[in-house]
Amino acid sequence: MRSPSARTIFHADMDAFFAAVEQRDDPALRGRPVIVGGRSARGVVAAASYEARVFGIHSAMPTVHARRLCPDAVFVAGDMRKYRRESRRIFAIFDRYSPTVEALSLDEAFLDMTGSTRLLGDPVAVATRLRAEVRAETGLAVSVGIAPVKMVAKIASDLAKPDGLLAVAPDEVCAFLAPLPVGRIFGVGPVARARLTTLGIATIGDLRTIPEARLAAALGVWGVELACLARGEDARAVAADREAKSYGEEQTFTRDVESRERLCEAIRAHAEAIARRLRRDHVRGRRVTLKLKLARALGGGRYPLVTRALTLPDATDDGAAIAAAARTLLVRATPHDAIRLLGVAVSRLESAAGEQMGLLATDRDAARRARLNRAVDTIQARYGDAALRRGAAPAERAGLSQGIKRGED
Repeated sequence: MRSPSARTIFHADMDAFFAAVEQRDDPALRGRPVIVGGRSARGVVAAASYEARVFGIHSAMPTVHARRLCPDAVFVAGDMRKYRRESRRIFAIFDRYSPTVEALSLDEAFLDMTGSTRLLGDPVAVATRLRAEVRAETGLAVSVGIAPVKMVAKIASDLAKPDGLLAVAPDEVCAFLAPLPVGRIFGVGPVARARLTTLGIATIGDLRTIPEARLAAALGVWGVELACLARGEDARAVAADREAKSYGEEQTFTRDVESRERLCEAIRAHAEAIARRLRRDHVRGRRVTLKLKLARALGGGRYPLVTRALTLPDATDDGAAIAAAARTLLVRATPHDAIRLLGVAVSRLESAAGEQMGLLATDRDAARRARLNRAVDTIQARYGDAALRRGAAPAERAGLSQGIKRGED
């Protein structure tokens, strides 16, 4: 029986979301290995259908490698606008079941069901209804994990895939976790696994056998945190905050770029795209960040990453101001290598509501730019992004971004 103080958390994760949407909309793709993502030489897999996964294909894999593994796969460029639209439909269903929904990406969320299940009934029965509604209204499958803590709920949904449901009761958490590889804990990647292996740790259960003092000596505070997670102790609450934390655009060039003019063109294109989304959401940002991946291979598919950031005196939603800041950061970065990837982001957001224009010349210039921005936004909203550009070539991309899509709906 569930303790009165125990939480009930769902982790809902759509199955092969991008690929599943494509298969739903095109009957010719059903039952076939479908890969969504960049099709260029530097593209990456954004999603793979389960028919493609049997060949060892997974997200973030270079598409060149995916083609070698499955030459008969169908490659689809993807349509983020369509995926966002489907995501809104799915989250509308989640919202019916809980007032506290934490979006992790377009297709994945935690739901705090602690109060909801007291009203709606048994958690497994509630999750079964939720899954049925998602399928009936979208034609897509969602897997759900149920547990008293977030980490265990996420692991449960992963193990339930595809199209499954797995519940872990509070008194079953330790037994459930014990035999699982330690890499199942979020944040434990290949490097961390290698470090844990030197301590004789291969499974989550092994972590519980190592004294915390030894873990702390070897791994610092992180070692103590791992020990808590191995016991199923995860105090993180489900945070129902879907507001954008930052707005960003990035691209992997199809060929390495040395020309500063070409880099500045990419900066301008990204800055205008970010500014358009800021204005649409009625927010402005104070901090501009430039991200550069240098075309100097370090081995293992790794490349040096350079980031620079600055804080503006005033928050802005103007593409010219964002681009100017990013160009300044490009000068500060002064990389001698060719550039493989370039990204621009704006953060430290604040509401744009209620701003009053001044009477100084600079304020009048800002007012003129604001009117121009609104006019451009109106034209692009009606006729598409390609209808009008301000001296910026469209930003090429090697594939779809897989990061959190906050601020990009």
